Amino acid sequence: MLQGRHLIQPDDLTVSEIDEICSLAEQIIVDPSNYIDVCRGKILATLFFEPSTRTRLSFEAAMLRLGGAVEGFADASYTSSTKGETLADTIRVVSSYADVIAMRTPKEGAALLASKYSACPIINAGDGGHYHPTQTLTDLLTIRQLLGSTEGKTIGFCGDLKFGRTVHSLTEAMVRYPNNKFVFISPKELTIPDYMIHNVLEPKNAQFVQAENLDSVIGDLDILYMTRVQKERFFNEQDYIRLKDSYILDKEKMKKAKKNMIVLHPLPRVNEILPEVDDDPRAAYFKQVKYGMFARMALIAKLTGSL
Repeated sequence: MLQGRHLIQPDDLTVSEIDEICSLAEQIIVDPSNYIDVCRGKILATLFFEPSTRTRLSFEAAMLRLGGAVEGFADASYTSSTKGETLADTIRVVSSYADVIAMRTPKEGAALLASKYSACPIINAGDGGHYHPTQTLTDLLTIRQLLGSTEGKTIGFCGDLKFGRTVHSLTEAMVRYPNNKFVFISPKELTIPDYMIHNVLEPKNAQFVQAENLDSVIGDLDILYMTRVQKERFFNEQDYIRLKDSYILDKEKMKKAKKNMIVLHPLPRVNEILPEVDDDPRAAYFKQVKYGMFARMALIAKLTGSL
């Protein structure tokens, strides 16, 4: 039963609950006209204490397409937090008006704190470097739609694996499905954290390898999940210059990939995927954006008890 529940981190959902949400999203994709009134009379509050384009608009579009209404803010400078109002009090007030709250904040743990004071479900839309569970639902739905299932896949994560919350969340999700293999491609400065290896991968006996060069492993992948390598993460400019082109996806690298591999990216991108890749049928990152809206539609409908 998902009605009234909070979603703070991916592990708040069981595998069967994730599959339930994805299955509903797939039904909405097939015939969205069947769902245009399911949230009529319900209100989504979007509390975005830091900038966002895709996530905020995706939540708002999701609720509007379900027939509900949206209130909230995209700039915390216009809220009473500038007067010193605590997050707890903000949540107490807003949850008096809304049926579900989507909240993004730069402060890790803020979504969990909000859930303790809210009279309605809290959806974590990103809390600092911690979690972004609806991006994980988006990624899983995209994989299901384009590859048929989330089992038996070799997924390569490329770029900033040390600080990337989307990488950590999707790894935690995919390791719960059978026979998935993981390839972590990054410079040594940005490798997957040890706690992910010891607490997530090893307890599940997951097969994984680490690599420093994308070209050497791209041919093995069913899914390539790209992230941005940031210059500021390096201790010296020479290492960045030496490695930066290794993590730029272009047509030449795509020639070495499987014909049915898909390329995902949480966006925004900067220069890690060249525009020349966009026309490749394997480039799925803009499809991923649309699937995110459908995943959020299904989640909102479930948490509000509308379906």
